[in-house]
Amino acid sequence: MSVKNRKKPNIVVSETDYERLMGLAGNVSEKLEEIAEELMLELDRAKVVPARKLPENVVHMGSIVEFRSNDGQERRVTLVYPGEADIAQGKVSILTPIGTALIGLMPGQSISWTARDGKLHELNVLSVSKADTVAQEAEAGNVVAFAAKRPSADDDKDNDPGPSAA
Repeated sequence: MSVKNRKKPNIVVSETDYERLMGLAGNVSEKLEEIAEELMLELDRAKVVPARKLPENVVHMGSIVEFRSNDGQERRVTLVYPGEADIAQGKVSILTPIGTALIGLMPGQSISWTARDGKLHELNVLSVSKADTVAQEAEAGNVVAFAAKRPSADDDKDNDPGPSAA
């Protein structure tokens, strides 16, 4: 079976990720129509479970994921909200084609995805582990604010208020 015609695997997401990501997709749908639509389609086909029942080896927000792409390269990335994305540090935004493809997968599952340049790719998840949940929860609280914000030259600056904000 070709990559293009392969059936998408079953995926699982937590209620928390489902609600936050649907809200995020809705908020960015005018600016990022294609990726927002793809994210909503992925979430709509997912089995949604309470966060406490989400298996530890399922890709969720903040997960560290190791995968092999169809070109044979292995990569290790952390799935993050847009404000945390930094490809140099291996932090991939959920609002990218590969980020949307990863959500809800488990080791051993494969999925095809289309890059922004129109090329079709496939990846196979090798392992999933948890990242720092404190940073993940802090960023999750800022999802709506990020989605409503228009991109500007200031977006690249460090907006972290530091420990004094706590």
